[in-house]
Amino acid sequence: MKKILKITITLVLLGILSFLGYKIITKLNHKKEVAKRTKIIPKFSFKTLEGKEFTQKDLKALPTIFVYFNSDCDYCQAEATKIQKHLRDFKNTQILFVSFENKEGIQKFAKDYKLDKEANITFLEDSKGQFSTIFDVNSIPYIVVYDENKQLLKKIKGATKVSNILDVLK
Repeated sequence: MKKILKITITLVLLGILSFLGYKIITKLNHKKEVAKRTKIIPKFSFKTLEGKEFTQKDLKALPTIFVYFNSDCDYCQAEATKIQKHLRDFKNTQILFVSFENKEGIQKFAKDYKLDKEANITFLEDSKGQFSTIFDVNSIPYIVVYDENKQLLKKIKGATKVSNILDVLK
């Protein structure tokens, strides 16, 4: 009886360790795939607030910052305020605010933070939730910074100082 119990416990432990090993390897492979896929700006398609399709082909030859946000998120609101206060520093950068919210919510956010009339800022609606899959996002705000050659410079999870973003762009 004790022998059967020992064998059962050993098999259960081996099963658990195998499962955990599999999950770890799967997660690492996924991270490698995302890193490879986002090394340059990947293909995407979102809607502008005017209802037009916006893809990577619409990007200018400028450094690009993607800001994934939600209008109810306090950290996202703080990030928008910081960016608004430093608009001069971002004059040669294109900033894309992307949200899974509806158009009206995004428009209100853009207007509340006085970012709606800025030539270098575009607000995009991600109604299919693709951004989080493409960039492996699991928190908001989530900022992805690319250089003018569309090469990834940095991914920033959560709120950050504007100086951190500007340092990456230098």
